Amino acid sequence: MPLYINRMENNPFDEGEPLVGANDLDEIPETVETVETNLIILAERLDQLTQWCEHLARENQSLGEQVAALEAERDSLREKNEQLRARIDAMIVRLKALGQNS
Repeated sequence: MPLYINRMENNPFDEGEPLVGANDLDEIPETVETVETNLIILAERLDQLTQWCEHLARENQSLGEQVAALEAERDSLREKNEQLRARIDAMIVRLKALGQNS
């Protein structure tokens, strides 16, 4: 029994046009080869996609480590900045005190 395409989507009982006719059966070996070729291509693309995902995961890990290092450096520089600001403020207070004593 041949497979059919439904012409009218709303009418499930309409048999429509046959998908595969009697003469189309001679083309099945080519179709199998095409399917095998497509599967090989798909497998290669899947391998490439897997490699790309692994590359991106490594790069993401590396970037995460760089971000962590930069955040630690930023925090250290902020702390040094606050210490220097406190030292400068202390110097200003001492200079004002020296100016008032003179």
